[in-house]
Amino acid sequence: MSAAVPVAANAPLGRGFARLWTSAIASNLADGIGRTAVPLIATTLTRDPALIAGVSAVTFLPWLFFGIPAGMLLDRVDRRIAMAVANSLRFAVATALALLITTDTLTIWLLYVCVLAFGLGETVFDNATTTVVPALVTRDQLDRANGRMQSAEITIQNFIATPVAGFLFAAAIALPIWLTGAGFLVAGLLALSIPAAAAHTHRAGEGGADAPARPPLAAVVRYLWDHRFLRWMIVLTSITASALAFAQGSVVLLLLQTFHVPAALIGVVTAAIGVGALVGALLSPRFVARLGRGRVMFWAILVSGVGILGVGLTANVAIAIAAYAIGAFGVAVWNVPWGAIRQAIIPGAMLGRALGIVRTIGWGLTPIATVLGGFVARIDLRLPFVIGGGLVVVLTLIASRLILSASVQEPAAEPIPEGQPS
Repeated sequence: MSAAVPVAANAPLGRGFARLWTSAIASNLADGIGRTAVPLIATTLTRDPALIAGVSAVTFLPWLFFGIPAGMLLDRVDRRIAMAVANSLRFAVATALALLITTDTLTIWLLYVCVLAFGLGETVFDNATTTVVPALVTRDQLDRANGRMQSAEITIQNFIATPVAGFLFAAAIALPIWLTGAGFLVAGLLALSIPAAAAHTHRAGEGGADAPARPPLAAVVRYLWDHRFLRWMIVLTSITASALAFAQGSVVLLLLQTFHVPAALIGVVTAAIGVGALVGALLSPRFVARLGRGRVMFWAILVSGVGILGVGLTANVAIAIAAYAIGAFGVAVWNVPWGAIRQAIIPGAMLGRALGIVRTIGWGLTPIATVLGGFVARIDLRLPFVIGGGLVVVLTLIASRLILSASVQEPAAEPIPEGQPS
């Protein structure tokens, strides 16, 4: 039987976390507007499902090539400045994209370039927000802090940004991109207000003169490989993430062509789906406190697969949206304990690089899977959901013992760097 995780402390998460949360909200607003507007812009340039899926694929491509370097960077520099610079880059790209749209010179290939640059900044900003959390809250607050971050992301992106983006797109194609750029700029400036405790690598209470030296990258790789739970969970999450990406790469065409949703209402549909994700993020910490991380993670990923599978098996738009919301609920519930357990068991001195490696492996196959899903969608736009959702269900059942063991994982001691006496 899985051991339950102790109830998180009820103490406030603190002003430092509040400032990080505020910066993340501004960035999520920009992300939400951009992620709704960009696929819609792509549909004005092409109706080929493979090319539309390519937009999503390019979004994840920077994680394959820059995920690890971004983690190395964040273990060496002031993370607040890194966040500000990353979002300044995304602001500049949004401005360029808006000008291309305004001057009617945008092509699908130039859109790919802009999306690639957006993703480059995302590898730094998103990795930084994850690595900063353990420096601002205590260990027993991690699930609650991650739940707060996740619920804010879902609320902003799904219930504010995406509906607004759909209506703005209908009014003027470039308008949502201008607002995306403004959101990135504000988020970058807000990141500079985060307390100095978040600037560097060690968790709160672990810094100072006696803090352990930063281990080399080879030691980080060896740590992840030698940790049996992390090693196999990275493999599992990489495959399931690819399966979900395979399913969803052409979702905008599914909504427009199969379910005949008007372009202006795409954001509204996304908001309806986001209800499931929001509920999942809000309830996940409570589920973890009551049932333990292992049980929660198992049922969450199983539910996500069933929901995605359901989208592909129905011809009714209301049922499809409900099934999609159930899948989003499962993913959101999963993300909270999976994020918390990585923050808890990976030593602080290597957290940035370790998460960079995890995301590089986890999202490295995503661009390929997304494009493959786009080609399959040429046969039937619902078929990728059937294949992707079914694969997630099968993998979850096969890996049930591994997932359930999440409840008994303990924080690891800081590793001894190479050349240091034990």
